[in-house]
Amino acid sequence: MIYGIGTDICDVRRIRASLERHGERFARRILSAAEFATWQARSARWPERGVRYLATRFSAKEAFSKAIGLGMIMPMTWRLCEIGKLPREHAQAGKPVIVLHGALKDWFDARKLSVHISVTDETDYAASFCVVEILPESVSIAT
Repeated sequence: MIYGIGTDICDVRRIRASLERHGERFARRILSAAEFATWQARSARWPERGVRYLATRFSAKEAFSKAIGLGMIMPMTWRLCEIGKLPREHAQAGKPVIVLHGALKDWFDARKLSVHISVTDETDYAASFCVVEILPESVSIAT
């Protein structure tokens, strides 16, 4: 059963401008520690790739916050929501996943929810689509 759906489109140029204005502080505000390390590595090799990485994470977290119906209100925070990907040995290697931490993970787990996320980027835009479901075993069907 669907709990919520969220979508977001982010202007990559806006993210670039924020990085130019605020520098690393902006990335630290949006990214988890693991995401920040990836962002630094990508930015060092090719700065534009770092900008796109940050834009897709920004967009995915916005879409997730809409799907759970909280927006950016506690327990939803930028850094407690991490966008990862399935490892190479997984059948769906590279598929984006959401990893939650702290109070946000507790909130999400208490509601017995599951999440699906898709992210994409093109020259000037990053977009994300998120579906949050109530896990089947927590849905009771009246007979």
